[in-house]
Amino acid sequence: MAKKKEVQEKATAAVQKSFNLSNFKKKKGYSNASIKFKEQGWIPLSKAFQDITSLPGIPTGHITLLRGHSDTGKTTALIEAAVSAQKMGILPVFIITEMKWTWEHAKEMGLEVEEVLDKNGNVVDYEGHFLYSDRGTLNTIEDVAVYIADLLDEQAKGNLPYDLCFLWDSVGSVPCELSVRSNKNNNEWNAGAMSTQFGNNLNQKVLLSRKETSPYTNTLVAINKVWTMKPESPMGMPKLQNKGGMSMWYDATLVVTFGNITNPGTSKIKAIKDGMQVEFAKRTNVQVEKNHIAGVQSRGRVVMTQHGFIADDKRAIDKYKDEHKEHWLKLVGSLDFDLVEEGDLEEDTIAPNLLD
Repeated sequence: MAKKKEVQEKATAAVQKSFNLSNFKKKKGYSNASIKFKEQGWIPLSKAFQDITSLPGIPTGHITLLRGHSDTGKTTALIEAAVSAQKMGILPVFIITEMKWTWEHAKEMGLEVEEVLDKNGNVVDYEGHFLYSDRGTLNTIEDVAVYIADLLDEQAKGNLPYDLCFLWDSVGSVPCELSVRSNKNNNEWNAGAMSTQFGNNLNQKVLLSRKETSPYTNTLVAINKVWTMKPESPMGMPKLQNKGGMSMWYDATLVVTFGNITNPGTSKIKAIKDGMQVEFAKRTNVQVEKNHIAGVQSRGRVVMTQHGFIADDKRAIDKYKDEHKEHWLKLVGSLDFDLVEEGDLEEDTIAPNLLD
């Protein structure tokens, strides 16, 4: 037995001695060029976001998941990304299945949008360097997947000559085809469809655009609401509920949580004048929970305004108030108003009073 093994080892050594691995690769068409990645690029977000997260913004060629409860800053980050993408020549692709979108808000934050009017002066469409689709045409997870796949195909054919930034608001707000056909919004079916359509397919296509061999670099930014189920016991903790976002979590390079998981984690800053109250801004927690680019995980607070994020300090708030005088004159009728904060960001943390 030992003799047979010795003979085999000598035969293998002889074959290896005459074998040329480089020639084998060329013969099979295996090119090492396909393993090279492009230099990492970024779609910038506001300086306040950058300072608190130690990140330039949204990494291009990756999947970024923005998660949190309602009205905690997710859409603000998404629109900031769209505004920067426009300026960079990247084509923002809005996929709005949550249906809380307003063009007025997007324009206030700097999105370049042209209103198309009919002969009576009514707005009938919006034009600009972007694509937009919502529940009018995208009614299922599969519809969203087909829409993204079609745009990637058109890009590959040369019919859509731009880097694309897909902006989905939000994962979990649209069911799968099986849920629709059965008239049952089954979370397990939805999660399965997300895994099949995105985890095993489209997510990989986005990530592959980072290769140097890819003529375009594509990016996916997905918003995912945090759903929690009641604790099993009075002293228990709420449990996270999977509504399709886990496929994005697994494939995401960057995950940012706005607010808290078990509660919103925000506080309202109100402008008050002569009994009138208008929401001036909202203070929100921000946490980088997953970062496979730099590895940095951070936590802090920013102030979310109608026009984007600003730093969580009095000087930044005063500057914002001054820069948007016309906006506040229109809403409150005066710039001489009081700012009052309501609510706690966290039960075990006392927010500094930055309004005095």
